[in-house]
Amino acid sequence: MRFEELNIPQAVLEGIRRAGFTECTPVQAEVLPQALKGSDIAAQAQTGTGKTAAFLIAIFSRMLTTRAPGPGVSPRALIIAPTRELVVQIEAEAKILEGSAGFRIVPVFGGIDYLKQRQEIVKGVDVMIGTPGRLIDYLKQNVYSLRRTQFLVIDEADRMFDMGFISDLRFLLRRMSPYNRRQSMLFSATLSHRVMELCYEHMNLPERFSITPEQVTVEKIEQEIYHVGKDEKFGLLLGILRHEQGGRYLIFSNMKSTAERLELLLNANGFAASAITGDLPQKKRMKVLSHFKDGTLPILVATDVASRGLHIEGVTHVINYDLPQDREDYVHRIGRTARAGAEGRAISLACEECVHSLPDIEEYIREKIPVVAVTDEMIVTDYKRVSARHRGKPFPPQRKEREKREAGKQKPVRTGSNASRSERPRTHHRRDEKKPRPSPRS
Repeated sequence: MRFEELNIPQAVLEGIRRAGFTECTPVQAEVLPQALKGSDIAAQAQTGTGKTAAFLIAIFSRMLTTRAPGPGVSPRALIIAPTRELVVQIEAEAKILEGSAGFRIVPVFGGIDYLKQRQEIVKGVDVMIGTPGRLIDYLKQNVYSLRRTQFLVIDEADRMFDMGFISDLRFLLRRMSPYNRRQSMLFSATLSHRVMELCYEHMNLPERFSITPEQVTVEKIEQEIYHVGKDEKFGLLLGILRHEQGGRYLIFSNMKSTAERLELLLNANGFAASAITGDLPQKKRMKVLSHFKDGTLPILVATDVASRGLHIEGVTHVINYDLPQDREDYVHRIGRTARAGAEGRAISLACEECVHSLPDIEEYIREKIPVVAVTDEMIVTDYKRVSARHRGKPFPPQRKEREKREAGKQKPVRTGSNASRSERPRTHHRRDEKKPRPSPRS
């Protein structure tokens, strides 16, 4: 199906052509005809299937063909996403797909200038895209209202549950216009019972769609797995990076502390790398992602906060340093490579702590991940190690001197005014010793 065959206004068609889209993906072909009629939608679709474009095209088309509500502080459309990265991605795609419509699109999420965001909302919003926490913060301060909002989108609904946002989501939904006075769309990787319960409670008899490909993972991803001991994982990672030079790597770990340590170790061993975790300041996060996207940073280390919502072209390798415990996270992680028809590799390191999740992953993707034998030559043993005390400062200025002292086992002695009190030579006198008196003058 081509977009021209659908009832899409010309202004939005201009945006579709600007984005380079010509034919609908399966999820777009299923969802758009009903969404353009005004029906509520509950759709199951995997990452990278074009669902973001589906709900943006539907919203923009309906906003151009329906009457706007009266003056007020309510945005016409609200899009709720679980992570900052996903909000940024949706905003970027929305500014392309709106074409010449001229909508005012405002992202709302934590980590950036609070007052500046507030002022942008006060100026008036057509489409607000945000994470639950910051949206609730401004709503409680009466910066905006949801009573006249006409369109609602909940993206990555299953992720909302996983991240503990469901109570926040219900708080927002209870303060919106009635379900029969707005059009609501929900997208999720799985339409579980808890997700469908949310649909039945806050939506108007939604049309249900399930677009599940025959192959869960992208066909052009070359997958492989190494069984390795926990103590040898980093040595194997270095061996892979040295053998597969010239790529752009996205490395996933299960824990924040592991990601931070990988960043230190990789930089100490000659590989430029940065880590993004949940508590990283937003400005620094955006700077790191920008450097990774433009190719100046070859290695990005991330926790699952980045496994959804990141659309980065040119990722050649995804490496699961820790095998994910959630089987769906495996698909989302490796889906960061082989995008837009390109090829990519997904390498997993299965140690004794993480290997128990492998059967569930293989059952979910309906295929066995090819096992690659680990040889001694592949594991680097003579790499530089760093101390956790020097987090963020792998090479403090005093390190070289300390290493020299430890190697020579000699402690330098300083004299004069530059020496500390403990280093100055001291003369010890016993209390019972009497100092010699000067001889009396004759």
